[in-house]
This record gives sequence, structure tokens and C-alpha cells, in this order.
Amino acid sequence: MAKLDRYLLSDFVQSFLATLTVLLVVSVGGVLVDILGRIADGRIPAGLLLSQLGLQFIVYLPIILPLALLLGLALAIARLYRDSEMAVLTAIGVGPKRLLKPVLLLVLPVVALVATCSLWLGPWADRTAERMLEVASRNVVLAGLEPGKFTTLSGGGVVYLSSLNEDGSRMGKVFMQRYKDDRLDVVSANGGTVFVEGERQRFLRLEDGYRVEGPNDGGLDYSLMRYASNEMALPDRDEVRDENDPEMLPTMKLLGDSRPEARAELHARISPALLALAFALLALPLARSAPRQSRYGRIMLAFLAYMVAVNMTILGRQWLTEGKLPLAAGMWWLTLPLLAFALWLYFRDGRLSRPRGAKA
Repeated sequence: MAKLDRYLLSDFVQSFLATLTVLLVVSVGGVLVDILGRIADGRIPAGLLLSQLGLQFIVYLPIILPLALLLGLALAIARLYRDSEMAVLTAIGVGPKRLLKPVLLLVLPVVALVATCSLWLGPWADRTAERMLEVASRNVVLAGLEPGKFTTLSGGGVVYLSSLNEDGSRMGKVFMQRYKDDRLDVVSANGGTVFVEGERQRFLRLEDGYRVEGPNDGGLDYSLMRYASNEMALPDRDEVRDENDPEMLPTMKLLGDSRPEARAELHARISPALLALAFALLALPLARSAPRQSRYGRIMLAFLAYMVAVNMTILGRQWLTEGKLPLAAGMWWLTLPLLAFALWLYFRDGRLSRPRGAKA
């Protein structure tokens, strides 16, 4: 590899990694807030915070990586123009087309990573996160109840467990205190389990115990009841998606699925890699600037263009699902013209225009 290629590739990689780091911090922060909100509502166990965060991080990579590649390349190339390095390179016969090799040395691995995340890793992470939540809803420990600790329920009340079995499906002696309609409710039991009814509702089943109910204001209207089984509702878990949901299916199964929503999901997984390649090629002409021209105006234009393309992808997926677009059109109406325009704009970048009135 020539020294010039190594220098340019190093500059492009550093700018890409710096941009990617900033975007990841912002994106992960938003995902973390969403997961913490669901944990506070009791829909996700607190013990699954890191695993759910990591899996959702993989799901969002096909959106973050192309944007980081576009902005990283645009910033690096704009710096070359700002510091007059492109003027020096042009003076020695190195034009914009000569930058294609170092650009592709960065772009092709990133595009391959985007395709891998979009076609394989993203759906796998989505399925894994759903299975973990399914297991957690039936497990006493993952439901947020720990032995030897007082646990506060999101709906109000406190639970204490004396022990748990090895798989966390059954608990030992239980103590629960809660308030309902200005009355104190104290429940004890010799054992219990967690079970699911329907798709989202979870219950705590207590066995062989006592229940004491009375006023919270210090009155004497108390009642004592002994029971063989007592069921209490726990906070609802997140909505469970069907196993045949196209978002949950592997990409190979989508190839043979003729449902409109499955075809729309397949094209939605293919488009991120093509968008990443197209916008990476657009970075060079969009980053070109005159010596006294601001270098951030066109970069902002590139960012807005990427946001429009992502929104068009979402709309195209919805149109395919609703039958407003023929399945044969897929996302090709967006990705192929954009890729062709990027190639045309890249290879004509830096070419002098013909003077007006000149003969052919």
C-alpha cells in the first residue's frame, strides 16, 4: 500500500471511529432511558438491564453505522480541503478519483458489517431478547423477587422470600404487605410460585398461609383468613410477539415467505448495506468546499439526506406491508437510484465543466 493511501486511510478510520463513538453514546443513552423506564414499570426485571441493553445495541447498529461512516468520511475529507491538502494533492496529479482506493478500504468492511448486523445479528438479538423476557416472566428471581431481601412492587407493597430452589421457579416461606383501599393487607405463606396467564399478565401464587386485613388508620376492624392457595397480580410484562412475526424470523426463512409483511421485512434488512455504500460515495462530493467556504453546510445537508432516506425506508416498508407498492418493487426504487446517483456524482467530482459556447 502506498504511503498516500496509508495516510488517507488512517485519517478516514480515525474520523469514522470518533464519529461512531459519539453516535453510540447518544444512541445507547436513549435506549438505556427506555429500558430503565420499563424496569421502573415492572415490565422488565432489573437483572436483565445489561443483556437487554447489549442486544438492543446490536439491533440499532445497521442505522448507526452508515450515518457514522457518512459523517466520518465527510469530516475527514472536509479537513483535507480546509487545510489545503487537497490542493497540494491535486497539484501533484492526485484527483478525487484517486481517493477511491483508501475510501473503499474503509467502506467495504463497514458495509459488510452493516449487512451482517442487518441480515443476521440484528434478528438474532431480537429473538434472544424476546426469549430472555419470556423466561424471566416465569422465573421468580428474574421477575424481581430475591431471597433474603425485601422487594418493593411497582404497584405498591413489599415482598420477602426466605428461600428459592435452584431453578428459581419455586420459593419458600413468603411474607407480603400491601395497602388496598386504605386497608392494610398482610399475607404469609409456606411456599409459592410465579405463573403467567394469557400473554402479559403474571401472578404470584401463594400456598398454605394466612391473610390478615384491617384498617390502616389504627381501628380494630381486622379479619383473619387461612387459605390453601392465594393468587396476587404482579406488574404486566411487555407484549409478547408471535414466533411467526417477520421481525423475529431469520433472514433465510423470509426468502420463502410470501406474506407482504415478510417481503417488506426482507427488503428492510437488505437496504441498510446499500444505503451505507451510496452515502459513503456521496461523502466526497458533498464534502468539497472552496477555500473560504464553510465546511459544515454540506455535511449538514448530507445528514439531512440520510435522515430522509431512513424515513423513506420506513415508509416503503409500511407501503409494502399495506399493499400500496408492488412486492417486486421492494426497496429497489429507493436504493438503486440513490446508488446510481452516488456513483455518477462521485466520478464526475472535480471534473471541469465545459465553458459556455464552446464547440463539442
